[in-house]
Amino acid sequence: MHTVFDAFVATAEGASDHAFLCAPPAPGRAYHPRGVEFTYGAALAEVRGLRERYGAAGYGHGHRVALLLENRPEFFFHSLALNGLGCGIVPINPDYRHDEMLYQVEHAEADLAVVVGSRRADLETVARARLKPLSVVEAEALPARLPRPGPAPRAGRAGLDTECSLLYTSGTTGRPKGCILTNFYYLTAGAWYRDLGGLVTIERGRERILNPLPLFHMNNQAVTATCAILTANCLILPERFSPGRWWADVVATRATIIHYLGVVPPLLLNQAPVPEERRHTVKFGLGAGIEPELHPLFEKRFGFPLVEVWGMTETGRILADSVEPRQITTRAFGRPQGELEARVVDAEDREVARGAEGELVVRCAGPDPRRGFFAGYLVYDLTHYYLHHFRPRGPLGRALRERHMRHHFQDETRGFGISAPYWDEIFGTSWREGRRN
Repeated sequence: MHTVFDAFVATAEGASDHAFLCAPPAPGRAYHPRGVEFTYGAALAEVRGLRERYGAAGYGHGHRVALLLENRPEFFFHSLALNGLGCGIVPINPDYRHDEMLYQVEHAEADLAVVVGSRRADLETVARARLKPLSVVEAEALPARLPRPGPAPRAGRAGLDTECSLLYTSGTTGRPKGCILTNFYYLTAGAWYRDLGGLVTIERGRERILNPLPLFHMNNQAVTATCAILTANCLILPERFSPGRWWADVVATRATIIHYLGVVPPLLLNQAPVPEERRHTVKFGLGAGIEPELHPLFEKRFGFPLVEVWGMTETGRILADSVEPRQITTRAFGRPQGELEARVVDAEDREVARGAEGELVVRCAGPDPRRGFFAGYLVYDLTHYYLHHFRPRGPLGRALRERHMRHHFQDETRGFGISAPYWDEIFGTSWREGRRN
């Protein structure tokens, strides 16, 4: 199994009648207002049809396709079809404005944009403003022949190290950063969720996971969806979180697991009681950011535990407070387990005393501290090629090349950072003497 597509096909062929994707009913919604459910078998037929159409147009290994498909189930038909050809996807936040979308499709160098019909005009305006031509097609009315990509596909077959998606972070410290996430990242993250244990018990073919988070975030699109695929389970995709519809959706879709953000519990606790809030079949909720004083109140009223976690796009894998006794009156999010190591350190990389403030640093055990993490930011990819194939003339470029050549020819367990050394500082793999290897 080398790609997410491989994992999906294996599950679809072995559990074709299991539910894969579900959208709860929502009268007035632009798509599936009565709700919809796709089995793995039905989804596989859609995916194979799209894979053939993309392939016939010349899309293949190394191409990138931007997707603005909101939280629609059809997002996965396109993403899996493209993954099966070795293409990466670039999910676009539907709330982005013109300048934000223009930056994203320019920076990602997308070869095609597939969008919902209501946003086609917006993306065509963006495409006209981009220096490099960008074809835009409507997902609900794909042309008989898709526009061909400019460059030819890369040589070789897609594998574990092939880019699966380019996800853009929030950009709170500047422009959004494009995180390169590989097939290995997706498969590792999904398996990690599957195997967390404790209260987070995933039964094969018996779970229905309701995740209201957007598909341009790793939580839903990478971690949850891949876990569902690996376990022949169902992913429930509401359009967005709605406190007024929440319990009706949970009951109607027969959810057994729900995901949340910190804003969700107080909004639900502020709602008037409804019968559905006790008629559900939810085993646990998984999320982050609930206020400690609300945690026990939520669990008592609604009758299931909320498991607090820590995670970030760059790491994929999560820490979870899933083993009893949990510390629900604190902000605890569990302890490191398995190969994911974590420490809390001071500015000099020394572990701080219990209860003292410090910085959380994480790494994978073994010789590769970033195993299963993101492949890097998009600038890494470009800089890496430059450092190998050109000779920088400026002092910064020469310093980057010297450090990177030391990584290849002196010690491959140090100096992983390409465009900047700060990740090596975080993971303890810098060239400074006395650092943790």
